Amino acid sequence: MAAVKNGWGFDVRDIDASIRPQDDFFHYASGAWMRKNPIPKTEARWGSFTQLRHVTDTRLQTLLKKALDVNRTGTGSVEQMIRDLYRSGTDIARRRVRGLAPLRKWLSRVEAIREVRDIVRLVAHLERIGSGGIWGLGIDQDRRNSDRYIICLGQGGLGMPDRDYYLKDDAESKRVRSAYGKHLARLLALAGRRKEARREASIVVEMETALAKISMKKEDVRDVDKTYHKKSLAQLKKLAERIDWGEYFDILGAAPKEVIVMQPEFFAPAERLLVSYPIESWKIYLRTRLISDFSPFLTPELEKENFSFYGTALTGTRKMKPLWRRILRVVNSGLSELVGELYVKEYFPAEAKRKVAMIVADLFRAYEARIKNLDWMSSATKRKAVKKLRRMSRKLGYPDKWKSYRGLIIRPREYVENIMRISEYEHRRALRRLAKPVDRAEWFMSPQTVNAYCSFSMNDIAFPAAILQHPFFDIAADDAFNYGAIGSVIGHEITHGFDDQGSKFDDRGNRKTWWTSSDRARFDAKAKRLVKEFDGYAVAPGMKVNGHLTLGENIADLGGISIAFDAYQLRLAKTGRKNISGFTPEQRFFLGYAATEREQERPEYRKTMVMTDPHAPSRFRVNGPLSNLPEFYEAFGVTESDKLYRAPKDRAKIW
Repeated sequence: MAAVKNGWGFDVRDIDASIRPQDDFFHYASGAWMRKNPIPKTEARWGSFTQLRHVTDTRLQTLLKKALDVNRTGTGSVEQMIRDLYRSGTDIARRRVRGLAPLRKWLSRVEAIREVRDIVRLVAHLERIGSGGIWGLGIDQDRRNSDRYIICLGQGGLGMPDRDYYLKDDAESKRVRSAYGKHLARLLALAGRRKEARREASIVVEMETALAKISMKKEDVRDVDKTYHKKSLAQLKKLAERIDWGEYFDILGAAPKEVIVMQPEFFAPAERLLVSYPIESWKIYLRTRLISDFSPFLTPELEKENFSFYGTALTGTRKMKPLWRRILRVVNSGLSELVGELYVKEYFPAEAKRKVAMIVADLFRAYEARIKNLDWMSSATKRKAVKKLRRMSRKLGYPDKWKSYRGLIIRPREYVENIMRISEYEHRRALRRLAKPVDRAEWFMSPQTVNAYCSFSMNDIAFPAAILQHPFFDIAADDAFNYGAIGSVIGHEITHGFDDQGSKFDDRGNRKTWWTSSDRARFDAKAKRLVKEFDGYAVAPGMKVNGHLTLGENIADLGGISIAFDAYQLRLAKTGRKNISGFTPEQRFFLGYAATEREQERPEYRKTMVMTDPHAPSRFRVNGPLSNLPEFYEAFGVTESDKLYRAPKDRAKIW
């Protein structure tokens, strides 16, 4: 993972020369690397993203040590908050002694429930402190009026990652379901309910199964139209009459005139469940959710039990990460921009931002040319697509203005309470949005995050500082590598603004039909080709990739690498061509792309991914797009006899 010193960015020793690139480019480019880099026991998968996250964590640990050594003790200073949150989590002896004491107030409120109204009240209070309820609440831009914020209500209440685990009878669902029931029983026993543990665990699974039956399918959840239902408060009350929504929102500190109900078909039956299940069952359910949600932060025994299911059963991870990494994750999440400001000062040079900005500009030029040359889109829609592209904001590295944490109380001996206070603080921050215009400069990832995103409603793309380093980007690397690696990531995020969901939003980020109906029909027909392709990729006996669930990411992968290739050709025209290490510029470009997606996963993680993740496994994210690209065929001489070959009529091409 070291930065480029000699060479061009890609280590040719990672190549498995026994595999032909025309048959399996993913394993050709990374096969030797995989043999040299087995998955660590503390990881569910191991590859470019996870390795870089480990490197970033190590850097953050260095920053943490500096904060721990600072003598300044004034309450509210950056160092004090970071230091005391970290110390409160690493004080294992105190966490063990305190046991469930940090939850005592909330467990007492559970015991005090006497009627349905009490359940709803407690759900509202738990929302504030970051515990799961029967449904969830968020504050986001109104999809049809992106200049204002609005409250969104969505389905919830499940302890397993998806409704299918409760409802399907395939081998994997049964395995996970069985493990989950046993996990809850062990968790409750550790929490002091030894005699009741099995019975209460079965009640929780039964109630969550009832919630799963009324939950929207994951394929529909990603549909921006199916999850947009604006309701007045009166309409919401009519939807679920026995819930006092006025009191619910009052507890949350809000007084909305209207809300977005993401799944109306969930809330009416959920209300009926509130009445049909006995009060005692709801007390068992809420008690269990509370203990489960905070178990990673309580005693070591409860934390290990949480890991046994969410780490081992679901993802196959053999061993918990070391304590410093577990607590760092909490600090990193809870005080994200405090840590981020320190990270940027230490590890993100201005030169890197300038170089990435140049690559981004090339990507936008290439994308605009692609749009203008599309053979399936009308001139009217093209003009609007170009307008949207030109208006897309580019966020690189870190925000111009850092978030304030003034008034947040962090104490060195109150780990769980610190986490609750952070949740309350962020809840209040989110509520303040409702009284303000939309802040289009806001970031939704911290600078130390190894990832990137596209926001449909903001019409922007963002690339945090932590992803702008090797193996995604390096100032010293060959252009072919950088354009194949970070260029494809940039192209991926731009393309999200034009994928099957992002393309429904206009240049201001509003859900608006700006396509002609015939253009949309042609787009959908092209997208179906990708659905069919990915539906055919098997990850285990009886388990295949879900082409509908992964469609947005697959469109973004295909578009991203296509646009990055065009952008690299623009750069090549200025810099000139040369072969390096026996590879042409185009071959080096594709090796750079493969380097960003190298990854190996544990079987359990791969199965969970297929059931829950809108991303396909990495090998399909490499071989899939490349099997559709004529430029790849030309670079590596792919012919009809090769395994990656697709007949021209079967190749997917959208953007």
